[in-house]
Amino acid sequence: MFDQVIAATFEFLPIYVAVYGINVFLYFATGWVLVQIQNRHPDRRIQPNRRGEKRMWKEIRQSVYSLTVTAGCLAGGIFLSLKGWTVVEPLELTWWSALLMFAVSVFAYDTWFYWGHRLMHTKWLYKFHAEHHKSVAPTVWSTYSDDLIDAFVMQSYYLFAVIVLPIPIEVLIVHRLWDHFNGTIGHSGFEFYASPLSRIPSPMVCVTFHDQHHSKFRYNFANFFSFWDRVCGTIAPNYDDEVKRFEDMGKAVEKPAAAE
Repeated sequence: MFDQVIAATFEFLPIYVAVYGINVFLYFATGWVLVQIQNRHPDRRIQPNRRGEKRMWKEIRQSVYSLTVTAGCLAGGIFLSLKGWTVVEPLELTWWSALLMFAVSVFAYDTWFYWGHRLMHTKWLYKFHAEHHKSVAPTVWSTYSDDLIDAFVMQSYYLFAVIVLPIPIEVLIVHRLWDHFNGTIGHSGFEFYASPLSRIPSPMVCVTFHDQHHSKFRYNFANFFSFWDRVCGTIAPNYDDEVKRFEDMGKAVEKPAAAE
């Protein structure tokens, strides 16, 4: 038994190291690119009177630390699937299975995230979530600025989902990549994506959605969609109005450019 544990550990470690390295690389690369874009458009800052960049180095240190857990969850899910230690086998990878399981996984994760996030806001567990909310005005660097327990609650979906859902490994990895880019953009603090698709009746969201969660605290708990927040009454009362305001701001900038 002990020999089997040692053998499994040595099989798992290369996967973990690769996943952690890629996560850290994407954290810095995505953050750097977004900052270059944001610096050219200071008018798109959602909270103009706050400068979350003051916490940058604290957030970077905490993010590199908490990514050890995030990487462990994804690497664990990949490892379990490769070993066949799951209740269901992954579907054979085809175009239809990839699209189907990506859609299923994204909705399942949004559900996991919403209720896990609500749980972390209870008085019993908030102490583990408080680190993330030190970033009242979030930036690209605060995406993973989490306590380790908080990171596990939010990211352990990637560890457990493969056990009960027939998700091909490739789809799980693509989902995690999309989650990374969505999360980093969602924490950026700059609104470039406001449109009718990010307000009612659409379930999609833009950067303002999660930015309001940081600034208002009691609203907008979901990740990819506004569905659960609208159903459960936790959507920020002015969310749709704020999206429309940024949407109109974008149109006002485009009109002079078109006239030229």
